[in-house]
Amino acid sequence: MIQNIHPPVAKQIPTELEKFGDIRIDNYFWLKERENPEVIDYLNKENEYYEAMTAHTKDFQKELFDEMKSRIKEDDESVPYLYNGYYYITRFEKGKDYPIYSRKKGSLSANEEIMFDCNELAKDHKYFQLSGLSISLDNQLAAYAVDTVGRRIYTLHVKNLTTGEVLKDKIESTTGNSTWANDNKTMFYTNQDPKTLRSDKVLKHKLGTETATDELVYFEEDDTFDVAVGKEKSKKYILISSSSTLTTEFRILLADKPDGKFKIFQKRVRGLEYSISYYGDYFYVVTNKDKATNFKLMKTPEKATNRKNWEDVIMHREDVLLEDIDIFKDFLVVSERTNGLNRIRIMPWNGDVEYFLPFESETYTAYTTANVDFDTDILRYGYQSMATPSSVIDFNMKTKEKEIKKEQEVLGGNFDKKNYIEERVWATAKDGTKVPISMVYHKDMKKDGTNPLLLYAYGSYGHSMDAYFSSTRLSLLDRGFVYAIAHIRGGEDLGRPWYEGGKLAKKKNTFTDFIDCSKYVIEHRYTSAAHLYAEGGSAGGLLMGAIINKAPMLYNGVIAQVPFVDVVTTMLDDSIPLTTGEYDEWGNPNVKKYYKYMKSYSPYDNLKQQKYPNIYVSTGLHDSQVQYWEPAKWVAKMRTLKKDNTVLYLDTNMDAGHGGASGRFEALKELAKEFSFLLDLEKIKK
Repeated sequence: MIQNIHPPVAKQIPTELEKFGDIRIDNYFWLKERENPEVIDYLNKENEYYEAMTAHTKDFQKELFDEMKSRIKEDDESVPYLYNGYYYITRFEKGKDYPIYSRKKGSLSANEEIMFDCNELAKDHKYFQLSGLSISLDNQLAAYAVDTVGRRIYTLHVKNLTTGEVLKDKIESTTGNSTWANDNKTMFYTNQDPKTLRSDKVLKHKLGTETATDELVYFEEDDTFDVAVGKEKSKKYILISSSSTLTTEFRILLADKPDGKFKIFQKRVRGLEYSISYYGDYFYVVTNKDKATNFKLMKTPEKATNRKNWEDVIMHREDVLLEDIDIFKDFLVVSERTNGLNRIRIMPWNGDVEYFLPFESETYTAYTTANVDFDTDILRYGYQSMATPSSVIDFNMKTKEKEIKKEQEVLGGNFDKKNYIEERVWATAKDGTKVPISMVYHKDMKKDGTNPLLLYAYGSYGHSMDAYFSSTRLSLLDRGFVYAIAHIRGGEDLGRPWYEGGKLAKKKNTFTDFIDCSKYVIEHRYTSAAHLYAEGGSAGGLLMGAIINKAPMLYNGVIAQVPFVDVVTTMLDDSIPLTTGEYDEWGNPNVKKYYKYMKSYSPYDNLKQQKYPNIYVSTGLHDSQVQYWEPAKWVAKMRTLKKDNTVLYLDTNMDAGHGGASGRFEALKELAKEFSFLLDLEKIKK
């Protein structure tokens, strides 16, 4: 039956694209026309083809969905955190897809106040996302943002938490980002360019006034920068941040004086990055000033914020990345990374001996979480590993006692972390660089080359991909899969130089690192090319596109989620969301050297007649980050070039964007599709 199902054929309309005298012919450029019925028809036909080709897996998908869902505690809730006199809680009820946001005044035994039941708010929408929750200083008002399309264009609302009334103040087409001044009636928020969706404006709204009269407080003219607005932990200052990939600039305003003028903290200098926290008449600055590649901590007087006044607090270290700080009344907490692993450093302000929190696993993730209370000795942090469910822990920085407030429950009674082995191994890249791989597998696994292995990576924007726990992943591990994360260059896993070594004109290191990690797991008999699978999303989807052009023979199957694959054309189109802000990541193709380099690896431009692995591609029609037409064009072109009988699927969610489906369990259905794709290739049917 399957042999008689033929994939759709997208018509070819040659479009000539010229740059620097170089002409590219794009036969599928027309797929950009989102409103064109022929485009929608093509996407629907690809969906129908995918459905027909995978019809035999539908029952298994349902079993996988039920299995993954059964491990999740449906009536779950977050660990409450105290903020400004209230305990805030996010909880889920059994059988419902969306969170309920609530709070309790002064004590956890107080009556619950439900602020937002997203199940009610979402009931008339195929997609729903509530974001940007911001509470006024007097605890009476909540600003919140709603997106019902998935394109991350939010409508901002204000709710009176005492009366339950949603005020008439309604602001359309925002980023969802807002913060309150201390007068409880002035709100600052960010807007975006309607075409590019770049966050470029900060406006001020007074409750009860027409939004058309909102004052433009700041406009970011440089189209490589984005803006955000917020309040720092002490609540004394409102901050406007302008940031690009390589450069930062802050503006500050006393939160008690919302009608004052924002003052530049330190004007932008290309290549100077910094973030600021306020404490005791000083601003503390995490920065790369003075060529501090891995960042250092400095401080400057509140009234003298220019960088000439900054003084070192923690010096720069070649082997330690300083990632962030949390400031408390009696302690400074520093989040660091060394040798690819997290460290949390406790430094008393009074000069007492500093120390690190102890972590014993070979590969793990540790991170500070919701520490919004300034006057406390309790540090809240999270911990997990690939075999250890995530925990939220309260640590007393004075007594050094810790209390596990919550450990993720894995329901069903079958999970025992002792059944799984975690490893961190090091592959050698083609230039001699050692690249870490974190992996987990069932203790009964034998290194005989027959095991299916799923290798995941991202490798862009300095985003570190730490070893984390997933209860859904157990559906693969318990069926014999090895799961591995390749910590390739382009992320910041081994410090800032690790990021610098996988961007701009060194971007190909990201791809060759992944290929060399793939060769490592084959050579060391964790798997073989017949059983190796690769997965990546967004910029990680670019990675997938690059590796199948360069080394398709290494993989039996590839999952590319919302893949960024048409690099040259997208980066030349400054009307597309995110493009101009990406020049410091990928290079500006309006500069000839970057154009040539980008073209040399862009997956769409480098497709050729050869054998390709089995491939499952997912996208969303309303994706604002990687436009749907990139994967659509990529699949259409690949269909004309692939010289094999492997499967190639394009699965488009016609109701969602970059993050996929919005419901809590709807996302599991998408995961069940991916898992069934892998398991079907392995001929595992239950």
